[in-house]
Amino acid sequence: MKPRLNPYTAAPETMSAMLDLEKRAFGSGLEHSLLELVKTRASQINGCAFCIHMHTRDARAAGETEERLYLLDAWRESPLYTDRERAALAWTEALTLVSKTHAPDEDYEAMKREFSEEEQVKLTLMIATINAWNRFAIGFRAIHPMPKRQDAE
Repeated sequence: MKPRLNPYTAAPETMSAMLDLEKRAFGSGLEHSLLELVKTRASQINGCAFCIHMHTRDARAAGETEERLYLLDAWRESPLYTDRERAALAWTEALTLVSKTHAPDEDYEAMKREFSEEEQVKLTLMIATINAWNRFAIGFRAIHPMPKRQDAE
């Protein structure tokens, strides 16, 4: 796989706007660990290797456990996630797959029980932002950092 183009050099002002949106969404005051789970889960659904790589590393650096990251794709079957995280993950899935789910009332009600109105907006902004990033990375074929092979000399 080869990258198609570098959006930062092709349209720096546009990408600056995306970075500003990311700063706003990530600086919303919601828990760092929750936001990394949301970003990782949306990226898993979208199949964005670049973002999965980035956000699992960021989550680990912020103290997230390997076990919770490994089980994230099956969060509904694991007791490792809090009710607040479950509500955020359900909302993430509903909005990431919005053409199929149409944001069901049950997912909204679960989120509403765990998040204030302001937090609901902030969480939704984060979900929208990571989905936009996934589209940039997948569309332009961004490649995650590769480890150096020891046998390549």
